[in-house]
Amino acid sequence: MAKRIGMEVAIAAAEAVALCNIDVAAVYPITPQSHIAEHLAEIVADGRIDAEFITVESEHSSISACCGASGAGARVYTATSSQGLMYMHEILPIVSAMRLPVVMGLANRAVSGPLNIWNDHSDIMPQRDSGWIAFFAENGQEVVDMSIQSFKIAEDPDVMLPVVLNIDGFQLTHMVEALEMPDQKEVNRFLPDYVPFATLHPDRPVSMGTANMPEIFTEVLKAKQEALVNSKKTIIKVWKEWKELFGREYNPVETYKTEGAETLILTMGSMGETASIAIDELRKEGIPAGLIKLRLWRPFPFEELKAAVKGAKRLIVTDRAISFGGPGGPVASEIRSAFYNEKERPIISSFIIGLGGRDVRVEDFKDIILKSIKMKKQDLDNIVFYGVRE
Repeated sequence: MAKRIGMEVAIAAAEAVALCNIDVAAVYPITPQSHIAEHLAEIVADGRIDAEFITVESEHSSISACCGASGAGARVYTATSSQGLMYMHEILPIVSAMRLPVVMGLANRAVSGPLNIWNDHSDIMPQRDSGWIAFFAENGQEVVDMSIQSFKIAEDPDVMLPVVLNIDGFQLTHMVEALEMPDQKEVNRFLPDYVPFATLHPDRPVSMGTANMPEIFTEVLKAKQEALVNSKKTIIKVWKEWKELFGREYNPVETYKTEGAETLILTMGSMGETASIAIDELRKEGIPAGLIKLRLWRPFPFEELKAAVKGAKRLIVTDRAISFGGPGGPVASEIRSAFYNEKERPIISSFIIGLGGRDVRVEDFKDIILKSIKMKKQDLDNIVFYGVRE
């Protein structure tokens, strides 16, 4: 049986990345991601892994350095948060277009303004069309496991795309949890050495990221879209292999007490565990409610979500970001689109919760579910900003 240890989740993320025998890390510290950067720098400085930690002057420089290092054939990692990800934005679609398997840990934090350093998902949602595979971790164990999984998925010859692992800032990064940390032999057995498809080298000149004329540009973007959609096959394959080796199961869509549930609530990230307690209490009170946890954000798991929701009357989608001027939160909009052509579909309501780190307690999730059950049909198209003070 694996040994359980107590560790801060951000530190554990750095330890997991070190187990992957990375070649290069280029990370600019930003709250609440800084502990990942600091501990990874310590690991490299102490000689625990043979890697280069590039000290950069900005997040734009860090992702640019990662782009160059990955192009040269290195296994590469970076991490950031909030405004740092905004600063990386220019380079993110370039990394995916060049099919560079960079892995990023994103300590989710509210985007300014106004200035706020606490958690929500307003940093990742504007990047949803950047061409990166995107996962959401619910707890520290998932951060460890999915950090390692991300390299194998990104580097698979059938994928060759970057991966971002979303880790709720403070609510998850700064928590001390009991974790099972794989040992080096186990990780080596799971994660083979990286063999790049093509590398930048003066002895073997190649071109990467060159200009595309209108006659070819559409075809290139279509190829990236197909690669991202098809990556789901590899993601599921890698998750099955992880379960065989380590016993922990991962799925694009996780369900909790959905059997016979008339009302389902959907979460992403660390709030799923709080919501599950609310489901337990509602079930004891005779209210048939269940929980859906969206683990995979890009590529979007349409079929798995439809199967998980089948038979339910209502689906409450909780968002920790706003699609300003749109019909709901970004996740709610996506899910409404997914069900648009379905003959049998649940009533979908959109609740905005937990912005800027505001607490969402067990009692709040129960209240959201009960409010949704009582909502009138004409109110379903409205966005509910839950907990807004009058």
